[in-house]
Amino acid sequence: MTWTMPAEWAPQERIWMAFPRPGYTLGDDPESAEEGRRAWAAVANAVAGFEPVTMVVDPSALADARRLLSAEIELVEAPLDDFWMRDIGPSFVLGDDGRLGAVDWTFNGWGATSWTTWDRDSLIGERVGTLAGAEIVTSMLVNEGGGIHVDGEGTVLVTETVQLDPFRNPYLTKGRVEAELRRTLGVTTVVWLPRGLTRDYQAPGTRGHVDMVAAFAGPGRVLLHWQDDPAHPDYGVVRQVRAVLERATDARGRSFEIVELPAPATLRDAEGFVDWNYANHLVVNGGVIACGYGEAEADARAASILAEAYGRDVVTVDARPILERGGGVHCITQQQPVSRGAAPARGAA
Repeated sequence: MTWTMPAEWAPQERIWMAFPRPGYTLGDDPESAEEGRRAWAAVANAVAGFEPVTMVVDPSALADARRLLSAEIELVEAPLDDFWMRDIGPSFVLGDDGRLGAVDWTFNGWGATSWTTWDRDSLIGERVGTLAGAEIVTSMLVNEGGGIHVDGEGTVLVTETVQLDPFRNPYLTKGRVEAELRRTLGVTTVVWLPRGLTRDYQAPGTRGHVDMVAAFAGPGRVLLHWQDDPAHPDYGVVRQVRAVLERATDARGRSFEIVELPAPATLRDAEGFVDWNYANHLVVNGGVIACGYGEAEADARAASILAEAYGRDVVTVDARPILERGGGVHCITQQQPVSRGAAPARGAA
């Protein structure tokens, strides 16, 4: 069987998410916890306006999920450590016969980070894949869905600090990583970006997920987070990334058209330099769910760029509570493409 991961703008069956449960990420006090729950719910409810959503919920969070989520959203119970579905869930692929596959990456808490546990989360890739009715494609590569971005035509973007992280894959070379991405995702060209955004290397971060800095928006077209203030350390980072993209070609031999997504004006919060960006958006059927940061001009500018790039309606949600916890809209969601074959075997909570 040859597997291929479709581009995110391909037709989707549904979006998978995980609902916040009590713990380090959610917050210690009731107000912070409720802020986190409402942020996740706002994304889920926005997605539900475009396509079905299935939410994996830890038993401890079931009452809150029912309280905050639209009745249209399907709930399934499963024990969770954390709730970043892009990373703990599978990456869905299609076989050359149209059947659905689910790549079950090895997950070790973003490189065995000290601030998280992953015994339960490491089982979610297989659990979600099975619930979706997919054939499980097991991988020994320690990887997360936020660490890859595909164009659906054989090209994938990755970062050297994720797949080659000594706390993830200490014995792997670029060649071995590329061979595994070829087997699981059907890619023939791997574009290695040097790193991710500065804040992503602090707890709770991923040490350089690509979906915080760049995203494909079509064959040969890359949306790139752009920081134009020299006072922010990402000013230099995005120029490093752009230099690599300008030299690279995709699987079809095309040079990349690079579309800049300017950063919001805010540079810092209480923890240091922010990683607020608009690259971390979700493409859904007929729409885009975008991160918003309470800056009317910057949010509107980004929405306009995204609408032009995808030719779809854009819904902006306040992503500041999500970014404070270590990610964005793309990080908490995972798309399941339309496939041929057996119907999903899901069970409602």
